Amino acid sequence: MLLLGFLTLPLTSEAQNRIDITARLLEESKMLLIQQDVYFENTTNDTLTAIYFNDWAHSFSSKQSKLGKRFAENYDRKFHLAKNDKRGSSKINSILGDSFNNLTFKRLKDAEDVIEVTLNNALLPGETKHIKLNYNIRIPDAKFTGYGALDNGDFNLKYWFIAPAVYDGTWHYYSNKNLDDLFMAPTDFSIDFSYKKNYRFVNELKQTAAAVNKDNKYRTVHLEGKDRNNTTIYLRQISEFQITETDNLTVVTNITDDKVIPDREAIIIDKITGFLTQELGAYPFEKLVISNIDYAENPVYGLNQLPDFLSPFPQDFKYELKILKTAIDNFVDRTLFINPRDDRWIADGIKTYTMMKYMDHYYPKLKVVGTLNRYWLARQFHLSEMEFNEQYNLLYMHMARMNLDQPLTTPYDSLIKFNKNIANSYKAASGMNYLSEYLSDEIIDESIDDFYVANKLKITSSKTYDSILRSKTSKNLDWFFKDFVDSRKRIDYKFNEVKKEGDSIKIELRNKTKSQMPIPVYGMNGDKVVSKTWVEGFEKEKQIRIAADSIDRVVINAKGFVPEFNRRNNYKKVNPFLGVNKPFQFKLLQDLEDPSRNQVFFMPVAEYNFYDGFKIGAKMYNKTLLSKPFNYKIEPQYGLKSNKLTGSAGFSYTQNLDEDNLFAIRFGMSGSLSSYAPDAMYKTYSPFVTFAFRTDDFRSDKRQYLTISNINVYRDESNVIVNDDPNYSVFNVRYINSNPGVINSFSWNTDFELSQKFSKFSITAKYRRVFLNNRQFDLRFFGGTFLYNDTRSRGDYFSFALDRPTDYLFRYNYYGRSENSGLFSQQLILAEGGFKSKLDTPFGNEWLTSVNTSTTIWNFIHGYADIGLIKNHGAPARFLYDSGIRTVLVEDYFEIFLPIYSSNGWEVGQPNYDQKIRFIVTLDIGTMLSLFTRKWY
Repeated sequence: MLLLGFLTLPLTSEAQNRIDITARLLEESKMLLIQQDVYFENTTNDTLTAIYFNDWAHSFSSKQSKLGKRFAENYDRKFHLAKNDKRGSSKINSILGDSFNNLTFKRLKDAEDVIEVTLNNALLPGETKHIKLNYNIRIPDAKFTGYGALDNGDFNLKYWFIAPAVYDGTWHYYSNKNLDDLFMAPTDFSIDFSYKKNYRFVNELKQTAAAVNKDNKYRTVHLEGKDRNNTTIYLRQISEFQITETDNLTVVTNITDDKVIPDREAIIIDKITGFLTQELGAYPFEKLVISNIDYAENPVYGLNQLPDFLSPFPQDFKYELKILKTAIDNFVDRTLFINPRDDRWIADGIKTYTMMKYMDHYYPKLKVVGTLNRYWLARQFHLSEMEFNEQYNLLYMHMARMNLDQPLTTPYDSLIKFNKNIANSYKAASGMNYLSEYLSDEIIDESIDDFYVANKLKITSSKTYDSILRSKTSKNLDWFFKDFVDSRKRIDYKFNEVKKEGDSIKIELRNKTKSQMPIPVYGMNGDKVVSKTWVEGFEKEKQIRIAADSIDRVVINAKGFVPEFNRRNNYKKVNPFLGVNKPFQFKLLQDLEDPSRNQVFFMPVAEYNFYDGFKIGAKMYNKTLLSKPFNYKIEPQYGLKSNKLTGSAGFSYTQNLDEDNLFAIRFGMSGSLSSYAPDAMYKTYSPFVTFAFRTDDFRSDKRQYLTISNINVYRDESNVIVNDDPNYSVFNVRYINSNPGVINSFSWNTDFELSQKFSKFSITAKYRRVFLNNRQFDLRFFGGTFLYNDTRSRGDYFSFALDRPTDYLFRYNYYGRSENSGLFSQQLILAEGGFKSKLDTPFGNEWLTSVNTSTTIWNFIHGYADIGLIKNHGAPARFLYDSGIRTVLVEDYFEIFLPIYSSNGWEVGQPNYDQKIRFIVTLDIGTMLSLFTRKWY
């Protein structure tokens, strides 16, 4: 007996905690009644007087919770607009100690979904405390996160019980922010879960036979699990989950595809589990449950997400990707107990690196465009040459080029959504791939295998992996963990000089960044690799020599496995013709950046204004799918109505700054040529410089911009409209302070203008708030004054406008900028006075102040009101007002304004009412796309 007890002791003592739960689901009221026993072990040398619990079901209780604020930050209004009975919560009935005495508890002030329980007796090192909890859970609607109560009566339950936080010398508790990152110590579960017997029950724990209660309505299932870090429950009236028995484990999933036969699905699942077992070792549990919700939370991003009729991949391959991605995620998350909020990068790196190895093993020649490669047109794009695994570098570099990348060690809740979902895990995997080339595949594979096997079902961290990797090589890896992992430092090397000297080539390299990371230099003959030399990191410049052999050019990072910031400066010919190291390439439509070519793109364009009609033309430009510092475009167009040549041109250079709140400086020049009247054209050109500022919090949308420009305008004489000032130049300084948001939004800007005949200053402020009762309120203020004005005798072209600015700086997208009647005169640009009614004093040549308000009446119907004071020279200031109905189809993009009452009186009963209606219409594709991309950046 003693020997048996000794042999079984390690098995029973691995888990730090034990949780026993008796739960009953009330389907109609969407409630869970729970009695829970927690056995919390103090594995540290500290004495504890309190224990903290994560009560994430309660994170849904308030729109002001951290979860609610997170939804708002992500421009998701579903939670804010939901009724109270759709949001979840928990109600604690009692918390008792091991002597059945009541324990004092409280919710933390800054984290209502974290509970602090004060112990009556201190918990000493090595001791275990028994705590009994009795509480009710109101299950939230599943539309918020995918988990909760579904409209059809089914349930997806995650984070449905109260879990003790991890203590390892520091308490690791934090609020739910819909990041799927609860941190639990290895825990043994014993659960009795009761539910209506017409439901099918799906869960990853070991189940015993379900017993039907005496009333023959409820079924109770008993669950057991050891060394677990969570347990998710799916309840279905008609179950879509399928069970696949493989050689390694049982897989339960509802990820299915009607176009893939079941036998093929089973083969794919077996293939994937076999690969994961080979790469990561045996899965320590009998059953792996993966769901379509798991995949939706963390899909494979790319062309595989296109609808079936557009997808370039076979249906069974798309299914395989879904199973692979979700299986890897669950395989690692269920077995590696790493703090997923503060130290997630190593787990994400292992997941994505394992997926890359799978693709290399089974699909080594697969391109990112899939079967599109069969078509001649697709093969004309450099994108068609990109291998499937190269997209990981590309998508990380997308954020680096936008100056939005974040260190891999950034807390998970501080990541921009694109970095959280895509870029950081891809960077981590790219870093492992980089190391595998620098060290060897064997070293990286062994280090991952050793790390996984030694730390499976234990609390661990990336520091453990650091130690394991360093133990396998004599090379210094500080550059990887300090520069690549723990900073935003980029990699960028270029050639200073390449010179052939006898039978060798002298190469002088330059490091353009502050990092010192190793880089490979290739000797090439055409596209053939002749030699490869690894150069250790250096500070500024370094000379190396390579054998000349038959080398005609040298290339830095030719294969692209080093995630280098700029590969366009990596090519140098030994004997360049006329100093040209890279050939020019002209292509129709935008393409992926090809660093070995000087790319020029052409794209058909079409625009419209009332005077030129439809304008068709072509744009010549150099912008690729990745941002670059220098961009230019030349866009000639032809007006089909005016029969005139129009168009625009411009260039800009952006200098990104990594470490300061001033994160970018952009300067350049733009110009345009178009019609402003039926018989007259205008030309503009404007040099500019913009300074862009942001806060230290990258997730914050708060930005500040200071733009200095000089707008030069040349207008033809017109017989249709009065043109007393055909040519002019305006020096402009504009400051913008913007803090947008879906619940609270506030921005303001100032404008200073200086011209030969006038100078003016104005300020505009906008505030928008969505209240807890889902009513919206908008408030806008404008105030502007002339510092001097010598243009009064020439009309109101430069005056402040009450309802329709003249746009003498040609900033606004007017479709008929000189129209005084007709449909295009009713287009509303919400600038300057911001009025919607056309009043008898439309301009002010001294000063103008106005306030514009709007509030919700019902759904997308709002009421608006404007008031203002307008002052003209030699006349008293006038007080003006208007009001009406605002119909919001897409806010700020498609709106209709119906005037009701104004300084003109009751407008509804006046003649030609249809001509008083105003509208906002935005047809610019780039502007519309920002509606969908804003939550990602």
